[in-house]
Amino acid sequence: MTRADDSVPPLARLSSGISGLDDILHGGFLEGGVYILQGSPGAGKTVLANEICFRHAARGGRAAYVTLLAEMHTRLLQHLRPMSFFDESVIPNSLYYVSAFHTLEGDGLKGLIDVLRREIKGQKADLLVVDGLVAAQESAPSDREFKKFINELQAHASVSGCTVLLLTSGLLRHVSAEHTMVDGVFELEDQLFEFRTERSLIVRKFRGSGFLRGRHSFRISDEGVKFFPRVEAVFASASRADTISDAKISVGIPGIDKMLLGGLPEATTTGLVGPSGIGKTTVGLHFLSQSSAEEPGLLFGFFETPERLCLKARHLGLEVGKAVDRGHVELLWQPQRENVLDELAHRLIEAVRRRKVKRLFIDGLGGFLESATSPQRVSRFFSCLTNELRALGATTIFTMEVPEITGPVVRVPSSGVSALLENLVFLRFVERGSSLSRLLSVHKVRDSGHDPSLREFYITDRGLHVGEAFEGVEGLTTGVAREPASAAASPPPAGPNV
Repeated sequence: MTRADDSVPPLARLSSGISGLDDILHGGFLEGGVYILQGSPGAGKTVLANEICFRHAARGGRAAYVTLLAEMHTRLLQHLRPMSFFDESVIPNSLYYVSAFHTLEGDGLKGLIDVLRREIKGQKADLLVVDGLVAAQESAPSDREFKKFINELQAHASVSGCTVLLLTSGLLRHVSAEHTMVDGVFELEDQLFEFRTERSLIVRKFRGSGFLRGRHSFRISDEGVKFFPRVEAVFASASRADTISDAKISVGIPGIDKMLLGGLPEATTTGLVGPSGIGKTTVGLHFLSQSSAEEPGLLFGFFETPERLCLKARHLGLEVGKAVDRGHVELLWQPQRENVLDELAHRLIEAVRRRKVKRLFIDGLGGFLESATSPQRVSRFFSCLTNELRALGATTIFTMEVPEITGPVVRVPSSGVSALLENLVFLRFVERGSSLSRLLSVHKVRDSGHDPSLREFYITDRGLHVGEAFEGVEGLTTGVAREPASAAASPPPAGPNV
């Protein structure tokens, strides 16, 4: 009988060594546990298991990799050699490969369990991988015998403290004996979304520990496997308590700061909405040009390379390039390719944390939206992402492009996103006579008054300048300005002399 004052020691963890996976598992596998890794061929099971073994050996651990009806070891190692985690020097002392298929064929499950026990004991392995569990299941004379095999393997793992990973190509379509008996079930998928594919992991079961639920994306590259825990799960609560401040941060454009009654509220998120070519990136470059050692800046963009952005800033008379050289601004460019939505978010959060970014310009929202394989999660995704950015103290400006160049309707790119933004600024073109004018308006500011007037603005080789309220005309919100019927026709006013 256990006395009330007896303490039960917690189970120790065995780190996977895989970026992001230990975060999903709240620290890694439990030592002495038996886990199933399942998925269709090509889902990434073998690469993942081998990387776990190599990284375990690199930390001073010992691992045994047992194959059943899997590819030949020489071929397997040739496939792994280009990957950065591959280290031939750990073979066979810290990482040992053995084929047990002929033993399974000749001696059945009893012979296989003897081999596994011998490898755990003889190699002093604290990590064991069995690649090809389906072959063992097909060799079992009955379900009962297969259950006994799993039970014996669990007993050896528990006594020796050896963590066991069982790889199988089957998917969890129904609950079977091995799924109920093991300590955890992990399902790897490689899903097709129209023309692109995306790899993901679902933790179906993880006994004895909490974990991040749901589907988590991952990539396989020459750097190995990297997981990106789902933003809605890992940032369900912000990493820090929200702090409310009355401080304001300058946009870097006096006319806009005046309309905002001093600038943007600190640690808020602003949507900058307008059509292509209106000047959204120009506003962002002004914002970043005010960065300093005390207020580090970051541009997280999808459309223009850092070199082009620095050139554009120089043509506007803004010293963004020099700010980059001083280390006050970082430019992170994400080429428009098959990006993973959560990968983008983690890259952004990591950069904000690393440099303690206070001025964040994201150009633009469309880069995130195009990476989303499920439009239904976009609103929740941005809610958690912006909450974390606020908690980190970043004052953020998102650009949001609309398709209409002119016209009476301005559509926010994604429904539900604008409600998550504390501040909303619209830029628009309006046709006046034979020319297009640029107009700016502030639609909302969190807990602050603002100038609600429509103001014309100009972009010159000395940057963006905001003029007076655009008055004396009608129909501005239709996209075509016209003189009042009672007013005499007159030419449009000239831009400012700057």
